[in-house]
Amino acid sequence: MKPILLHEDRLFPVDEKTRGIARELYQSVRDLPIISPHGHTDPRWFAYDENFGNATELFILPDHYVFRMLYSQGITLEQLGIRRWDGGESEADPRKIWQLFADHYYLFPGTPSRMWLDTVFKNVFGLTDMLCSDNAMDYYEFITKELAKPEYKPRALMDRFNIELIATTEGALDPLTHHGAIKGTGWDKRVITTFRPDDVVDASREDFVDNIAKLGDITGEDTTSWQGYLAALRQRRQVFREHGATATDHGHPTAATADLSVAECESLFAKVLSGDSSAAEQELFRAQMLTELAGMSVEDGMVMQIHPGSFRNHNESLFKKFGRDKGHDIPMQTDYVNALKPLLNKYGNEANLNIILFTLDETVYARELAPLAGHYPCLKLGPAWWFHDSPEGMLRFRHNVTETAGFYNTVGFNDDTRAFLSIPARHDVARRIDCRFLAQLVVEHRVADWEAAELAQQLSYNLAKNAYKLG
Repeated sequence: MKPILLHEDRLFPVDEKTRGIARELYQSVRDLPIISPHGHTDPRWFAYDENFGNATELFILPDHYVFRMLYSQGITLEQLGIRRWDGGESEADPRKIWQLFADHYYLFPGTPSRMWLDTVFKNVFGLTDMLCSDNAMDYYEFITKELAKPEYKPRALMDRFNIELIATTEGALDPLTHHGAIKGTGWDKRVITTFRPDDVVDASREDFVDNIAKLGDITGEDTTSWQGYLAALRQRRQVFREHGATATDHGHPTAATADLSVAECESLFAKVLSGDSSAAEQELFRAQMLTELAGMSVEDGMVMQIHPGSFRNHNESLFKKFGRDKGHDIPMQTDYVNALKPLLNKYGNEANLNIILFTLDETVYARELAPLAGHYPCLKLGPAWWFHDSPEGMLRFRHNVTETAGFYNTVGFNDDTRAFLSIPARHDVARRIDCRFLAQLVVEHRVADWEAAELAQQLSYNLAKNAYKLG
């Protein structure tokens, strides 16, 4: 068996002097509490605090990073136990799925997934041999047995991981039942929701028209009218705020915004509600809604996250079988300077507006995003996201945005994951990389050592807490 490689100096610079400074900076922030202000963990875990079932349910089924790689090598999602929308059969034996995963664990070296998984296996479960075909069942049985213990319940792990706060993400129609179960227990201060209204804003969705009707049923507003629709959205935002939400999230294909007249909005809304709108009309509606939702954020103070630039469900046949979030989303080229101008013309100088921009298009870091965030008081830059949430991706982000936007126009780190046990590993990678970047600045005499220490604290903890209004 080969040992898991988790060197204490992993991700630090090669040269000894810079590595020593990075190590010292890292030691100062390594044990800081984790703020997880944006992610996709399941709130029922924290509401009912039940033990996780088995290794497969925890590590494979919710992690599209894992089955994306496996699918690229010819392993079907049915073989991995992913449920089909169309009622077709998928593998139901978790041991078979785990064995298949272990048989192909050799695919992951060099990926952040490998680093996250190895860190969890070693630091959370105490395993020291690398996962492979030969020890797959030993791994499975050991992890599954450990998961049955009280110390592996979700709330116990929250404490063990030193997670101060975690934000989940729910759609506008979500009844927030699980967050409601948490309310009043004290855990509602540590587990909060985030308002993501894509289900009632994205007119290209196959369920959009039905969702607008459901929105009316939930709120009692007339969502067949433009003003009733906006009133319903305001009402849902308030409900989410009552369940702890401080932020909204918007996963649009582009960053396009618009500023139409009321009459134009009413006409466009009627068109998309008819179910017979064109792709251009759907895009214009999304664009107008980003501006409308920014206005609502000016009113209620909720932080607005914009995650554009993903070609969702690129594999059409896979989408028809399995639905969304199954590893078949692809990054696209994304414009921000022109796309955001209508919104910024209207609200860009509002003191109560806070927008965090993310991108999957790394070419815009220095050319568009850093200059925008380096000027507009309402804009900040989210960390390297999704395909770029990796050691090299984080370094590219810092190198490209810092000289123009500085550090305080960024928001620290968020893990943006469904894989709960990987959260400490992800934050550890971010802290190591930021300390590496800061150490380089110290060695080059661009910042003082005491400044680097302060910045490490900000990047690891304070910036996220402040940007998301978490106390």
